[in-house]
Amino acid sequence: MASSDDSANNLINSTANSHSDTIIHQGFFARFSVLKHPFRVFFLAAAIYAMLAVLGWAAFLLGGWQLPVGWSPLHWHSHEMLYGFVTAAIAGFILTAITNWTSAKPLQNGALLALLCTWVAGRLAMWFASWLPPVLVALIDLIFLLILGTYVFYVLWKNDNRRNLILVLVIALLCIGNGLMHIGFISGDTQCLQIGQLLGFDLITLMIAIIAGRITPAFSGNWLRAHGHDAKRIRKWKTIEFLSIAGLALIVILDASSASKATLSAVALCTAIVHACRWYGWAGWLAWRAPLLWILHLAYLWLIAALVLRGLNGKVDAVGTSVWQHALGVGAIGTMILGVMTRVAVGHTGRPLALLRWGLCIYIAISIAAITRILVAFGGVDFRFGIGLSALAWVVAFALFIIIYGPVLIKPRTDGKPG
Repeated sequence: MASSDDSANNLINSTANSHSDTIIHQGFFARFSVLKHPFRVFFLAAAIYAMLAVLGWAAFLLGGWQLPVGWSPLHWHSHEMLYGFVTAAIAGFILTAITNWTSAKPLQNGALLALLCTWVAGRLAMWFASWLPPVLVALIDLIFLLILGTYVFYVLWKNDNRRNLILVLVIALLCIGNGLMHIGFISGDTQCLQIGQLLGFDLITLMIAIIAGRITPAFSGNWLRAHGHDAKRIRKWKTIEFLSIAGLALIVILDASSASKATLSAVALCTAIVHACRWYGWAGWLAWRAPLLWILHLAYLWLIAALVLRGLNGKVDAVGTSVWQHALGVGAIGTMILGVMTRVAVGHTGRPLALLRWGLCIYIAISIAAITRILVAFGGVDFRFGIGLSALAWVVAFALFIIIYGPVLIKPRTDGKPG
């Protein structure tokens, strides 16, 4: 087992940087706790970039700051949130999860730093895309997801963990969606840009549904048992589980094939009903005393709301595309990422599974950001005021994560165990 993991680390090193063996010394980097496990460095990177990307976008919208991005600002914004910020959070979670699923050694030290550098290079290329050839920008940006998917596939396959290979497929499709956005920009094909953007939303939603279906009811059941409650009150129905994933997968296919809005609306509404049944079975209200749990249930409720709003898009005049996209992006995705990061940060560093002091402010801030941004999309508040407040709340949420959980992520485990 150990030898195959060492080979995987070498695969990342050699692919991400052909000269990494001369510039990265494992013994040197091994002294940094932040490089001991992927969740540490990628969660910090995701939080930092969540702030930078939104600050840049708000400066453009409200201050007239011209970003040297080359792309249309709207598509750049959606690209960097979906294929920049979110992919870092995905990497932090999946690279950590596969060590639990397979008992494999975590990617760490120089190899982990090399992978992080490919993500950073993609972000820099996207910020300064107007100064670089578009094809070069695309290649730099795409390499991260290619390496991530290859590595995750390698570990799962070598350790005979076929059940989770669906996540490799999602990563591969995310890479395709990212590529479509680049092709659309290079060729001027706005439809290609739009499909790539929608695939980003759809695939991240699918990944949330898959991961949430595994961790949320399990964590809730464990908490109920630990506190003397009946864990059997949490239910999972096989038919609902299948339909919930199948419905989201169908939306991916429909968006990729440019299906009619009427068809998408019908499928979205039906899928929302299925997910509402799934959410009800998880009985999140039973864990209202545990913030690390109810935040996951709240994030999933945002996902259901986004599906409902997407189903109403085109049928109700007030529900525009921006409404469901921000309910999903700020509400479901933003809340779920913060919920997972605050839990993993303590759970995987040997600390008690409890929200750290002032951590509740993170959840309040992201909720304010989501609600305000949706009100703006509905036209319910002044645009400049609403965008400013939503952006501020978003930045505060991730800044608080860095302030409160940053020390946890950069310090050694409290129980003395490796990682």
